[in-house]
Amino acid sequence: MATKKELEEKKKIAREYYMRGKLQKEIAKSVGVSEQTVSKWVEQGRWATIRAGVSITRPELVNKALGAVNKLLDQIYESQDPELICKLPDQLAKFASFIDKLDKQANVVSTIDVFIAFSKWIQHRASFDPEITPEFISALNKYQDLYIKESMSK
Repeated sequence: MATKKELEEKKKIAREYYMRGKLQKEIAKSVGVSEQTVSKWVEQGRWATIRAGVSITRPELVNKALGAVNKLLDQIYESQDPELICKLPDQLAKFASFIDKLDKQANVVSTIDVFIAFSKWIQHRASFDPEITPEFISALNKYQDLYIKESMSK
């Protein structure tokens, strides 16, 4: 049975694999834990939300929202249904609210982008800087994750 330290190391490696897009089944096999364990880590750490924030950019989401608005407008105007036309302002307000929420979430996405770039820089620097130990990197990742989780819950 793995020690707590070994399990934490496996979890750290699993998280990296997950953020790179590997499937949970592959991750479990690679790090030597059950699929249930990986699933639990993903859920508890909110890895899926973090990965989505990294892989889907705000401009992509805004473009998709605007595309949906355009499609909705076309459908409503083509139908010439007075009831649908009357509901249009409410639907547009909902889209505007969604885009406004994206602005608030963009701060979290930007933070994640910065943390990923910083982590890569730290990993590179660790190859020649003796002050950057695995323990230091682990602690840094812990506090970055905590900051992101707290930022997302606001």
